Amino acid sequence: MDYKKAIENRRSRRTYLDKPISQSSENRIRQLIAGANEESGLHMQLQINNGNGLSGIKMSYGMFKNVHHYIALVGKKDDPELSEKLGYCGEKIVLEATLLNLGTCWVGGTYDKKSCDCEVGEDETLLGIITIGYTPEKQSLMEKAIHSIISRKTKKIEDMLTSDVKIPQWMVEGMQAVQKAPSAVNKQPVQFTYNNGKLTAQVKLKLGYEMMDLGIAKLHFEIGSDYFGKWERGNGKEFLVGEKNQ
Repeated sequence: MDYKKAIENRRSRRTYLDKPISQSSENRIRQLIAGANEESGLHMQLQINNGNGLSGIKMSYGMFKNVHHYIALVGKKDDPELSEKLGYCGEKIVLEATLLNLGTCWVGGTYDKKSCDCEVGEDETLLGIITIGYTPEKQSLMEKAIHSIISRKTKKIEDMLTSDVKIPQWMVEGMQAVQKAPSAVNKQPVQFTYNNGKLTAQVKLKLGYEMMDLGIAKLHFEIGSDYFGKWERGNGKEFLVGEKNQ
């Protein structure tokens, strides 16, 4: 799958068509979720034809329309890496959905959790959802306005990465992909440090979604660098050069 193309084409979409997801695309998304759950110990779930949790819910800069399908981001409460894993695995599904011509949007706390028809065990928690579905060919005026604001706020690479030397080209390309990574309220909180030949990524915990943003940014970096290596999981951990993703 051409994830670089997906990174370039992905836009957060809040207006959806009243149209079912094709069976082949639904099967693919379910396959991806099952694989991620098995590998990472998550309990993500695709919910089809259930928009109760988002119908008419106002966001800080817009509203959702015609949301009938979403991915519930569920996992164990006691998993110290839960948020990061949901960010990394959830964004991989978002990128694949983009290549299937499906629109998506990460949603944090601005929805009714009680209306979400998903399984959450006593030892589990629902940390967010990803809306998913077909979207109009053209963005709505509100979506265009949001995209314009986000584009203007995108941080420069030098604002996200500090280094004691000139960074290599693979790292530049990794950071270019990070620039296009979604994050809570577009804060782009992940800071990268390259010193003594060691690259690390870290966030300061403030709003509660920074670790999920960290997982998303790590995935984008790996894709942008053509999987030049693989990130260790955790805040402040290292990028292991030459460690290919499976």
